[in-house]
Amino acid sequence: HAVGSQVGEVLLYYCYCEVRDPEKLCAWQKALCQHLHLTGKVRVASEGINGTVGGSKVATSLYIKVMLSQPLFKNILCQEDFKSSAGGAHCFPDLRVGVFKEIVPMGIDPKIVSYKETGIHLSPQEFHREVEQYLSQATQGQSDTILLDCRNFYESKIGRFQGCLAPDIRKFSYFPSYIDENLELFKDKRVLMYCTGGIRCERGSAYLRSKAVCREVYQLKGGIHKYLEEFPDGFYRGKLFVFDDRYAICSNEDIVSACRYCGVLWDQYKLCSSQHCRQLVLTCPSCCNKGLTACCPVCQEKELKVTSRASGQMLKEECECTRRRPRVPIERVSPRMLDTGK
Repeated sequence: HAVGSQVGEVLLYYCYCEVRDPEKLCAWQKALCQHLHLTGKVRVASEGINGTVGGSKVATSLYIKVMLSQPLFKNILCQEDFKSSAGGAHCFPDLRVGVFKEIVPMGIDPKIVSYKETGIHLSPQEFHREVEQYLSQATQGQSDTILLDCRNFYESKIGRFQGCLAPDIRKFSYFPSYIDENLELFKDKRVLMYCTGGIRCERGSAYLRSKAVCREVYQLKGGIHKYLEEFPDGFYRGKLFVFDDRYAICSNEDIVSACRYCGVLWDQYKLCSSQHCRQLVLTCPSCCNKGLTACCPVCQEKELKVTSRASGQMLKEECECTRRRPRVPIERVSPRMLDTGK
């Protein structure tokens, strides 16, 4: 009998479609998840649905069955659209189902940049071949392609495709500004985009295409999740960050990140120990034992002060690591300089 994280599974999926009555879909979805004792997060909007839910295998397979028979998703959502990984209801603190403007928060009105204008979807096999070609050309310094990670810096830090350009951004809602500030970089390029499950690329590629500077925009269908199912030892190295209590799932043994304090190879995130900080920190067991448990020295100091003060609410996210990071970095790389080797 498998213990802990192996008991059930976590599903990740999205479906772009026209939803006339988001409130009604939301109520139905909530009732369905409660009935199956699923936990997790589901976003409903007039543009579709996006969810990540955890529960027993019986519950998750029933969930998929019901979702596929829901008339709204008929002929749009299919079995392959559900990505699964070992986990269960314990991976989330609770169940949250809500109605939002966008099913993935890019911060741009879906009417202005629609999922209908996406890039060209590539299967994991096609994407794998493209990356292979890109890496061999890039070594000779003659690539017309950019391999773009659409995720946040703390995601790409612990796992990414070799030779990718990974924006140093904290939220996907900064991605459009990142594109705007770095348009020159994308001029006349073929762009290969990827994200965790494919949903951020749907809007991200549409945004990039709306700028009309690239030669072509491609995206990895099903995201890293589906790629790793086919190529666990492919060009994606390190762990895959997930937005639940597991923080990461693993397909190969590579560790591509380091402890924040001593630099030893380490890729297991913890939440910063300072009360009001929501940053994730990579701190290895030996540094943890030395009491280095916050995201940065400033936060470590603050933690000591906060314990002696009643409420430190205003200290939220005010720390060295967020202050030092520009909200939207300007890339100073010539694509040739991208690190293709490691």
